[in-house]
Amino acid sequence: MADVLAAESVTIGNPAINISIFGVFVLITLFITFRASRTNKSAADYYAAGRNITGTQNGLAIAGDYLSAASFLGIAGAIALYGYDGFLYSIGFLVAWLVALLLVAELMRNTARFTMADVLAFRMRQGPVRTAAAISTLAVSLFYLLAQMAGAGGLVALLLGVSGPVAEALVVTVVGALMIFYVLVGGMRGTTYVQMIKATLLIAGAFVMTVWVLGKYGFSLSALLGGAVDRVGPAVLDPGAQYGLSGTTKLDFISLGLALVLGTAGLPHVLMRFYTVPTAKDARKSVVWAIWLIGIFYLFSLVIGYGAGALVGSEAILGAPGGVNAAAPLLAFELGGTVLLGIIAGVAFATILAVVAGLTITASASFAHDVYASVLKKGQVNPNAEVKVARTTAIVIGAVAIVGGILALRAGINIAFLVALAFAVAASANLPTILYTLFWKNFTTQGALWSIYGGLIVCVALIVFSPVVSGTETSMLPDVDFALFPLRNPGLVSIPLSFFLGWLGTKLSKEKPDVDKYAELEVRSLTGIGAEKAVQH
Repeated sequence: MADVLAAESVTIGNPAINISIFGVFVLITLFITFRASRTNKSAADYYAAGRNITGTQNGLAIAGDYLSAASFLGIAGAIALYGYDGFLYSIGFLVAWLVALLLVAELMRNTARFTMADVLAFRMRQGPVRTAAAISTLAVSLFYLLAQMAGAGGLVALLLGVSGPVAEALVVTVVGALMIFYVLVGGMRGTTYVQMIKATLLIAGAFVMTVWVLGKYGFSLSALLGGAVDRVGPAVLDPGAQYGLSGTTKLDFISLGLALVLGTAGLPHVLMRFYTVPTAKDARKSVVWAIWLIGIFYLFSLVIGYGAGALVGSEAILGAPGGVNAAAPLLAFELGGTVLLGIIAGVAFATILAVVAGLTITASASFAHDVYASVLKKGQVNPNAEVKVARTTAIVIGAVAIVGGILALRAGINIAFLVALAFAVAASANLPTILYTLFWKNFTTQGALWSIYGGLIVCVALIVFSPVVSGTETSMLPDVDFALFPLRNPGLVSIPLSFFLGWLGTKLSKEKPDVDKYAELEVRSLTGIGAEKAVQH
């Protein structure tokens, strides 16, 4: 049955119309990128869009950064198949913004210049802390990139009516090439404008689908839920469809929730957005705008997810190219035929392109600014040379992301789940160090290193030895079994351990904390005085 469904779904819609709509989106974003590249005259332009993005614009861009393929494709699929448990992703992603708003957004903007490491290294030894922060940033970005690339491959395979490992690998490669081009040419300004337009299109598209779905059920949410129960089963309304079958999955539920809620405040590409605004007030305003936009979108995703379950059905979703990630495009085809499918898939593809460009520029900026300019060159570097290194790094990161995306796509893993792993790494390696740096005056370099490396190594090791990588049919390596850690998300173990290691490393450190530097950091973080000169070489 699944094979028949797969064969039917490969030819869904009209590939010629789909590729035309897809091509329009690509041409529009390329044009925006070219226009933006004309104003990239300095490192501040390339990394932080010249710091002249308004709070409202940045809020829209943050929403664009955050509403990734996982938010649109992965969450819709999770809700369609698992209902209540799938909605956990939406709740976790949204609540996480309160942590970012109350604890890090304004303080990070006031203290840093281009990257997260500017804050972490402010009162520490520059070399080791910047290197550790850069490694952590690269790790989080690559996990996030895997999810986006896998989503792109599955989406375009559905869009163009192609299937098979070679075709999907080619699609992921094309996506990676476009991503690299956007970063090389447009920098942060081009990426920001693409994010703003993409967020607008995505929210508008989700609104249209939501109204359309509700219209089919007389604008009655109860009738919609009843339709989902009839098609998928009564478990779609109950907690425990995905998490709750045993003690292990209940722990997985808690671990996933912890990673989602704490991960956002440690995501480097989200933190970097705060450096594009001119004032602390704009930083706060941008987060408030982002919360509203993201919250509204996740309400739409609830209707879209249940609508996919009711109108498409779980068998058709699982049998399509991209599996669970195909729920939203299949619903679009069910509602409006080839044209709506093409539009929604085109919007989703623009979503992926914009997000991967933002991730890539963050990772490349971290290496160029923190490792090359600050550690290797001791701050004695021409800004143009630094930007060249960032662009070269972007090419390397893009190549790695392409290979990883192909592997993730072949494994058929839900991209919302892959993003949750990125959140776990961010919450384990970055958030404890950020909070200790901002709020604990006795924090030392050794504590920072233990927290970053300890959280990163433990988190990645637990992922490697978890069922995500091996031991089950849905693992990335299904034919081998070295799954020694039972949980699919390591946040429950790795996040508290990282906080503990930061405290222990500080207590065992022989160096004295730089209390004077902490006082200066505190003044900067609360007032924004000297934000442009926050990097001490």
